[in-house]
Amino acid sequence: MTQSKSSSTNYRLIKLLSRQPIQLGRFMAGLVAGLVNTFSLSKLSKIISLNIQIVFPEMEAQQRQQLVRKAIHNELTSYFEFLSIWGASNQKNIRRIDTIHGEHYLHDALAEKKGVVLVVPHFGTWEVMNAWVAQYSPMTILYKPVKNPAADQFVRDARSREQAHLVPTDESGVRQIFKALKQGGTTAILPDHTPDHGGDMIEYFGIPLASSSLSAKLIQKTKAKALLLYTMRNDQDGFDMYIEPVDPQVYEGSAEHGTRILHQTLEQLIRRYPEHYHWSYKRFRAHPALKKIYDIDEHEALARVAAVRQQTQQETA
Repeated sequence: MTQSKSSSTNYRLIKLLSRQPIQLGRFMAGLVAGLVNTFSLSKLSKIISLNIQIVFPEMEAQQRQQLVRKAIHNELTSYFEFLSIWGASNQKNIRRIDTIHGEHYLHDALAEKKGVVLVVPHFGTWEVMNAWVAQYSPMTILYKPVKNPAADQFVRDARSREQAHLVPTDESGVRQIFKALKQGGTTAILPDHTPDHGGDMIEYFGIPLASSSLSAKLIQKTKAKALLLYTMRNDQDGFDMYIEPVDPQVYEGSAEHGTRILHQTLEQLIRRYPEHYHWSYKRFRAHPALKKIYDIDEHEALARVAAVRQQTQQETA
């Protein structure tokens, strides 16, 4: 009973915070980012800095420091924006999208009635796109429960409002997504995460990492249209959304080949707009020799990464 009351209180608090203007959240994010960037003591800043050094080893120190500062600010801002987006109505979130680049790609794909796989990386403020897409197609999305019960209920309520069908991150959930795609529905997949078990070793910025082939399998087996979707905030307190076709080679060959195409797509996006990627994910520990790199001295971590990259280059030469 006590736990239920506590969860209810926390839920009401989250709801209250989510109703604050998005401009206030962005202002608060700026203050927090200023502290993080000034003192560089948080785990967040260390992870982001290390990941950026791994991906851009040739970048000059001053340029890299500027990128780290921008990346920290943008990622923290996205977290505050998520809260506001989840707490707002679908209509309000749709109005927050000022410009949609490549909108016709989605409408053309839906017209084929073969299903649509939206490849949505951890980039910008991706949550704002759900309400807009839901106007045109039912969505079936894998969902991993949030550990905090109140936060989990809050997110579930927001997603349900968008008429998204949330399915578990297991075989039963995957089967439901296959079924939805074959019926012409839509799913959104985050391609840049490490699977809990197994996975193919796919190069990501020159480092072979355990990677999920689910996205490629969904695309190849259902022949659903694959589209890259991402958003970036603009200077008008809103967002701009981008829809782009994925290289058609993703439909060819093995699931491993398709996964490699999706990784290359993500790499190209990150190289275009590195400050908007969410760099805090410990993606590079998905290599047997790099499991501890986020827990050791930065210089040693980078030396291990360089050794893996050099070995990979020699093996593929």
